[in-house]
Parts: sequence; structure tokens; C-alpha cells
Amino acid sequence: MKLGLSSYSYWHFRDERYPIERVIEHAAELGLSGVEILHQQMAGENNACLQRLKRAAFLAGVDLHALSIHQDFVHPAEALRNLHISHTKRCIDLAHELGIPAIRINSGRWKTIPGFDELMANGGDEPALDGHTDDEAFGWVIDSIEQCLPHAELRGVVLALESHWGLTRAAAGVLRIIEAAPSPWLRVCLDTGNLLCNPSPSSPLPHGESGASPMPNYADMAALAPYACLVHAKTYFGGGEWYTLELDYARIGAMLRSAGYRGYVSLEYEGREAAATAVPKSVALLRQQLVKEL
Repeated sequence: MKLGLSSYSYWHFRDERYPIERVIEHAAELGLSGVEILHQQMAGENNACLQRLKRAAFLAGVDLHALSIHQDFVHPAEALRNLHISHTKRCIDLAHELGIPAIRINSGRWKTIPGFDELMANGGDEPALDGHTDDEAFGWVIDSIEQCLPHAELRGVVLALESHWGLTRAAAGVLRIIEAAPSPWLRVCLDTGNLLCNPSPSSPLPHGESGASPMPNYADMAALAPYACLVHAKTYFGGGEWYTLELDYARIGAMLRSAGYRGYVSLEYEGREAAATAVPKSVALLRQQLVKEL
């Protein structure tokens, strides 16, 4: 396994975007092997921006190993799904131009709970739109991904479906999609912080320090590990932005090695302590407990 750094660790969708070139510098200073770029954090998509990132990574001796994008295939309207399919293909092209071998994708969600803070308070679950069902939504997601897979193969970019929110908040939903669209170009992004043990509205996830913490779902992690091409390792120094997990990374590391995983583990720091101090502590933690050979 190789340890990398997600640029998201320095920017949690709040305030001004943190420059990715600086994240690359931090990764090199910490002796990390790669950087995962958050697409929404990029300064631009024009050729000059892309080539500057490639040059910065090359001179720093750091791989650009993943591009984390946001798209949403859970739309009843085919025209809207087509827009997200086009966006995904565009991001596949960006990854190809950057020399990045994988993009993180999501399934999408209903958005019947409009705010992300409210969604987190509901354990990442939300009801379907009136007149529709989750079964319909799975069909839309599977069809949309299947439309993207030929372009992914053409460009040599693996689609990494994340255990995220909405339809993929549990291993069963991720596997339902993966098994319905079998392809060597569709794998799993296993996010250690998004697989929770049956959170419910009666036991909401805490915001920051309030309330009781949810529990990580190691059974779901084990179920997804054989399909993983990318792993996100969450840390929460200073308390989490939305909730805090006590993750046993020694156990997770053993699980990944047992599944034969040899790819990248991207640190996704999601705590309230300043990243300048929390990211180095997170790297030390993951080196000691998870990626022991580094």
C-alpha cells in the first residue's frame, strides 16, 4: 500500500479554496507518495492549469493518483442525468490529461433533505422523491455508469465508486451497482469514514463535539475491500466537521492486506484542528497503524 494525501484535507468546502500546488508541496515534505485532487478545488480546467499541476507533481516527486469528482445520477429526468454523464466524461478526460489513473465517483442522492448538515444529522439517509423508489434510482445510476464505462476504458481511467451517502451509504448499495455493471474499469473507493453502523434519525450523528459518536461498520469495509482500487482514510483531530469516528486502523490495515489490496490510501482529514498540525499527526497515525511498511 502507498500513502497519499487528498487535497480535501486542506479545504472542507468552506472559505477560500486551498491551492492544490501547496497540497503537493505538503505531500512531498511529509514524504508521501501521491496526491488526490478534489475537482471542485481546482483553480481551473484550462490546459495551462492542468500542465502546472503536472509539472508541480513531477518536480516534487509525487504521483497524482486520483481525481475526486462530484456528479449525481439520481434524477428522474433523463436530460439531467445526461448532463451528469457528460460531466463525468469531461472529468475522465481531465484525469487522462493529468496522468491520473482513477476518478472517484458517487451514485448521487434524492436531495429530499436539501442541506448537507441536515443529511448528516439523518445518518446520510433520505426518503425517495414522491412517486419514485430506490429501485428506480439504482437503475438510473447503473445505466449512467454503463454509459461512462466505454469512455473510461478509452482513456485508461478507472471509475472508483465511493461508499458515500444516499444509495451507497452501505456496502450492499455499492455492491448492487458494481455487480450490475461488471467491468474491469469500475471498482470501489472504500471510504473508512462513511460506512456506519445503522445510524438513524432517533440517534442522529453529532455535529462536532455534541452527542454520542456513531460506530464504524467494519463488516461493510470487509465486504468492499476485495473490490477496492482506492481507499479514503478519515481522521478527525479536534473533533469532526460533522461527526467523529474512532477508527481502528490496525484492524483496517490487516483487513486490506488480507484482501490483497496494494493500492493508494488517501488521507482525508476531516477534523476541526488546523490542517497544518493535524495532517502531519494524521500521517504519523496512518504510518504507524495502517501502512506499516512505510
